[in-house]
Amino acid sequence: MLIEDIVELKTGFTFDDVYLVPKRSSIKSRRNVDTTTSLTKNIALSTPIVSANMDTVTEGTMSVTMAREGGIGIIHRFLPVEEQVSEVIKVKRIESVIIENPYTLPQNKTLKEAKEFMEAKGVKGILVTENGKLLGILTGRDTMFEDNLDRKISDLMTPRKQLVVGKPGLSIEEAKKILRENRVEKLPIVDKNWKLRGLITSKDIKNRSLYPHSTKDPKGRLMVGAAIGVRGDYIKRAEALLKAGVDVLVLDIAHGHSDNAINALRSVKKEFGDVDVIAGNVATREGVEDLASAGADAVKVGVGSGSICITRIVTGCGVPQLSAIFDCSEAGKELNVPIIADGGIRTSGDITKALAAGASTVMIGSLLGGTEESPGFTVIRNGAKYKITRGMASLGASMGRAERDKKSEEDLREAVPEGVEGIVPYRGYAREVLYQLVGGLRSGMSYCGATTLKELREKAEFEKITSASQKEGLPHDITLIK
Repeated sequence: MLIEDIVELKTGFTFDDVYLVPKRSSIKSRRNVDTTTSLTKNIALSTPIVSANMDTVTEGTMSVTMAREGGIGIIHRFLPVEEQVSEVIKVKRIESVIIENPYTLPQNKTLKEAKEFMEAKGVKGILVTENGKLLGILTGRDTMFEDNLDRKISDLMTPRKQLVVGKPGLSIEEAKKILRENRVEKLPIVDKNWKLRGLITSKDIKNRSLYPHSTKDPKGRLMVGAAIGVRGDYIKRAEALLKAGVDVLVLDIAHGHSDNAINALRSVKKEFGDVDVIAGNVATREGVEDLASAGADAVKVGVGSGSICITRIVTGCGVPQLSAIFDCSEAGKELNVPIIADGGIRTSGDITKALAAGASTVMIGSLLGGTEESPGFTVIRNGAKYKITRGMASLGASMGRAERDKKSEEDLREAVPEGVEGIVPYRGYAREVLYQLVGGLRSGMSYCGATTLKELREKAEFEKITSASQKEGLPHDITLIK
């Protein structure tokens, strides 16, 4: 590179380098702002937030909350296949219009076996069947005062002659009426031969009204994503996840603009057809173009911008996040491929800036890593509560993968960590954090005079700021009450 080339280098910008210029607004309340967006070409979200596929951020519990609040969670891949599948099933079964394959047990099982089964599956009642035909139901009321764990289910269950059941094709309104009039919580669906066809529960119906903006599939189940790698068992893992009902797959690789990622993306698309696949991470227009041509339904943007990522320090590579979003979203718009801004989000204002710059959604890690729903460990420091978080390229994560995949000590020594481990303040429940983040986004959109995210992108005007401007925007000249 010549000295003239260095002089001509373009400047990269991140969120703290700019502000959005306020515009005239006719919005009377931020409740009138619509945050509906596209996750992929085929999946819409009412809340443009995705929880990161990190082992200290997203498993089944986080994914349930994310979907109920209108976003989506991506379950990390650093689990054995069967455990990751189990987390997906946990989300898909927690609520639906009708549970098509409810959990069942034969009548010759013992109460001990039934209790262990129900605890493992996270349910409080179990349907009893034989050759697919409903024989009865076992609930907490049937076993409340029973101490003999060796008794057979058949001795304790409520037999089918005493059950209230529904017929296939029953509408939700009809089901609500039957449940209400008979004061029961579970309504098995059976045909004229007592063949079990499904289950409707009062809990599922109630959740439909509690979470009206939740992200659901055509069967009324919460939507969930899951990550896979680009080498090894990724096809087998993808197949198992799709059988479990996962709605979108995420190719998890730090450098998404690589032959490994492109070849894996093509293989998944060839093997499974029209499955939605999110690819990345990239930081350039060319990265988006290459992944889109390989079949990506959305592209994650962000190299080295995460709070626990040290890629830029270790490798010297990266693009400031706001500039990366600008460049990548231009390509995404031309190719009809949504962009996910992954990394660097610290405040609701950063979300507004990322979406105004062209991203369709943002992926969040550490902000959600401190919540009750995250799988990270909780620690107490100086009387304050924290949760552990770590980058998936950190030494600890690498050691965990090495142990799971039975890699040699030599393989581990060759690992060069590009992430760190740390603690984040405990932030309560994810729903509360999301409420604040979305509230800030809605306010930001109203300041820009935008009622939709499309309008935000059209009306957004960025202004470069100085360090003094940034300081002016923070609390100053007072002593904060902690």
